[in-house]
Amino acid sequence: MPLDIHPTAVVAPTAVLGEDVAIGPYTIVGPMVRLGDRCRLHSHVVVDGDTHLGPECEVFPHAVVGSMPQDKKLRPGESGGRLRIGRNNRIREHATIHGGTSFGGGQTVIGDHNMLLVGCHIGHDATVGSHVVFTNGAMAAGHTHIGDRAILGAMVGIHQFARVGELAMVGAGAMVSHDAPPFSMVQGDRARLVGVNVVGLQRNGYTAEQKSQIKRVFRLLFWRSGTLQQRLEAIRSTQLGAEPVCRKVLDFVQDSQRGVCSPRGGRRPEGGDIRDGSPRASARNPGDQNVEDR
Repeated sequence: MPLDIHPTAVVAPTAVLGEDVAIGPYTIVGPMVRLGDRCRLHSHVVVDGDTHLGPECEVFPHAVVGSMPQDKKLRPGESGGRLRIGRNNRIREHATIHGGTSFGGGQTVIGDHNMLLVGCHIGHDATVGSHVVFTNGAMAAGHTHIGDRAILGAMVGIHQFARVGELAMVGAGAMVSHDAPPFSMVQGDRARLVGVNVVGLQRNGYTAEQKSQIKRVFRLLFWRSGTLQQRLEAIRSTQLGAEPVCRKVLDFVQDSQRGVCSPRGGRRPEGGDIRDGSPRASARNPGDQNVEDR
């Protein structure tokens, strides 16, 4: 099929358009933009800057993709760096996505098959994985990292440099100023760890054994006494610490620069050995129950 470009659209002569691209009324496509095959831009879309969209992306009215980053450190004349967006992404109305900056890595990267819903925002130098959902009004500040299959609820705010791990579920309205571990559920202002995202694990094909391993590592890591480093070392010394799904959690926490979200209810001051996970019924607390029973 030939290109379908509405006569009111403004497309720079140097923009690179793939096969079967459709561009709607009053849409603007800048001179450094590349659109992959079968991309569709609805009416009143702006795609600007050094921005590449992979095949089969769809951008809805009034979304602004690749405009100048919101950062006071930009030098005079600097318009922003690269924005690389993968394939099969849905960018809904009024979403805004900024490219990188020269002092922050120079590139914003978004993976494949993401749903970026109405009014969401992805800041400069951020990295977003694949199969991620930004619900309406969710916002990730500059330099953030959002892992694969994470879900950000409505009106969530992710602090600059914070990370959200793979398959984490961030509850609506949460303000996330520390790292949210993989497979976790966090909520609140400031966001607290409330349990394991068991529904997400189920929907993504994790086995009963893997779910049990993840729940156990969460209990030992977040609801036991001792320092976090002591708990990390103790778990790594066990067979549980060698399991691939558990290593994802342990490595994420070990690499944290901002610290991880604190567990709701706090750690148990005593009860159960961190090496074998044996519980003492008298020491159970609400946070422990969340992790075990969800």
